Amino acid sequence: MKIAVNTRLLLSGRLDGIGRFADETLRIITTQHPEHQFFFYFDRKFDERFIYNSNIQPVIIPPQARHPLLFLAWFEASLPLHFTRTKPDIFLSPDGFLSLTTNVKSAGVIHDLNFEHFPEDIPFLVRKYYSGMFPRFAKKATRIATVSEFSKSDIVKTYNVAPSKIDVVYNGASDIFKPITAVEQQQIRLKFSQGHEYFFFIGTLHPRKNLVNLFKAFDQFKKGNSSGIKLILAGARMWWTDEIRLAYEGMEYRDDVIFTGRVSDQELASLMASALALTYVSYFEGFGIPILEAFHCDTPVITSNLTSMPEVAGNAAILTDPFSIPSIADAMQKMASDHNFRQKLIEAGREQRQKFSWEQTAGKLWDCIVRASEI
Repeated sequence: MKIAVNTRLLLSGRLDGIGRFADETLRIITTQHPEHQFFFYFDRKFDERFIYNSNIQPVIIPPQARHPLLFLAWFEASLPLHFTRTKPDIFLSPDGFLSLTTNVKSAGVIHDLNFEHFPEDIPFLVRKYYSGMFPRFAKKATRIATVSEFSKSDIVKTYNVAPSKIDVVYNGASDIFKPITAVEQQQIRLKFSQGHEYFFFIGTLHPRKNLVNLFKAFDQFKKGNSSGIKLILAGARMWWTDEIRLAYEGMEYRDDVIFTGRVSDQELASLMASALALTYVSYFEGFGIPILEAFHCDTPVITSNLTSMPEVAGNAAILTDPFSIPSIADAMQKMASDHNFRQKLIEAGREQRQKFSWEQTAGKLWDCIVRASEI
C-alpha cells in the first residue's frame, strides 16, 4: 500500500499529546511494515529523526497550517494536489483532520471532543473551525480510531457515528518513563525545587487542565501542612488565560509554585519519577497520558473522576472531583501524610500499566488502517 500520513505535529522538542502519539505509533508501524510505502506530509522543515525508516518519503507542502484559514488551505487544497501525484491508497491523520475534497480512503484519529463540551476554552476562530469541521471529518472518515472507550462513546453520541466504525487504540508510555534512584531524585529536587518534595503537573497550561482549582487546592493544602512541599508545573503557557493568571496571583503560597516551561524529555521523565505525586485533575481528557507515565515511574497519581481518567487509572489513583477544591486538597494531604497508602497506589500502578503500551497501540492502529483500506 501507499499510505499518506499527516505528520504536521511531529515537531522536534515540541511533542505534546497528539504529537507523541504520532511519533510513537508511526515509528513502530513503519518498522514493522517495510513492505508498504509511507508518505509523511509536513507543513515545514522537519527533523530527520522522524524519518524512521527507508520506506518513508518526506514531503514538505506549504502553507504552515497553524490557523483555521491555513488549515483549510493545507487540507483542502495543498494535500489533494499532492495526492493526485502520489495516488495513496489511504490517508492516516493522527490529529483527526481530514481532507473533504479528496476521495482517498481515510483513517482519522479523533482523540477527544473537549471542544464540543467546553468551547469557551478555545479561541473563537479555532472553535468555529473545530465545531464546523469535525462532524464532517467523522462522517468523511472511512474508519475512526480513538484512545478510550469514553471517547468512543462520546463520538458515537455527539456525531451519531456507528460504534462499529470506531476502533479503540488507547495510548502508551515511552520507555524513558521509569523509576530512578533516590540519589537521582534528590539531584532533581535540588535542581528544580530547592531540595523539597513536590507535587507535579505536566501538560500545556490550558483551561481544561483545571489549573485554577489546582492552584486553589494547593493553597488550601499548604495552609494545613507546614512542610516545604512545592508544586511544579512543566509545560508551555499556550493558553494562559486571565482566570488562570488571577488564580495564581491570588495564591497565598504562590512562591511555592514553580514553572519550568518546556523541558527535555529526559528531564520530564526524571521530574515525574522524583515527584511526591502527579496532580492531574483535568475536567476533560480523551485519555490522559501523564497518568500512565506516572505509573511507569512508580509515582502515585491524583486525578479526576470524570471522562476517561477513571478508565485509565483503574484503582491505582486517588480519584477527585475536579470541581471541588477540598476534594483535591484532601488528596494532596493524603499523599503527603500516608506513606503506606502511597506505596499501595504505586503497587497498583505497576499492575495497571501492564494494560497499555505503544506496541499495542500501534498494532491496533495498523488494524484500523487495514480495515479502512479494505472497505
